[in-house]
Amino acid sequence: RAFVGDTYCYFAGMAFAVVGIHGHFSKTLLLFFVPQVANFLWSVPQLFHLLPCPRHRLPQFDPATGKLRASTFTVRRGGQDRVMSNMTIINVVLDLFGPMGERELCIFLLALQAACCAVGFYLRYGPAQKFFEV
Repeated sequence: RAFVGDTYCYFAGMAFAVVGIHGHFSKTLLLFFVPQVANFLWSVPQLFHLLPCPRHRLPQFDPATGKLRASTFTVRRGGQDRVMSNMTIINVVLDLFGPMGERELCIFLLALQAACCAVGFYLRYGPAQKFFEV
């Protein structure tokens, strides 16, 4: 059984990669994916099992408040248990800004992605023109 979201993500990622490579703008495309690259780098300790990696690392729904909160896992170090948030950008946002509704969280993450793309456009077509022939 495959989760439809996984299939779509693989397809979309491959489509972006092919377009970036064939269009000769792979560096520009990488600037647009800064949040995804940051999410991967932040997740590396869990992905490579240096820290426990539960099956589902997405936020948990709290029925009492109707909001999402960061999901957690427990690490045992030095004889003490320490509860940590799962290492994803979504959980970082929830840790920094507190529990949010699904709509609020989605809008916040879309705004973050749009801001990163705007900075990517600026870097690609602003200061880059001074250093490279564009």
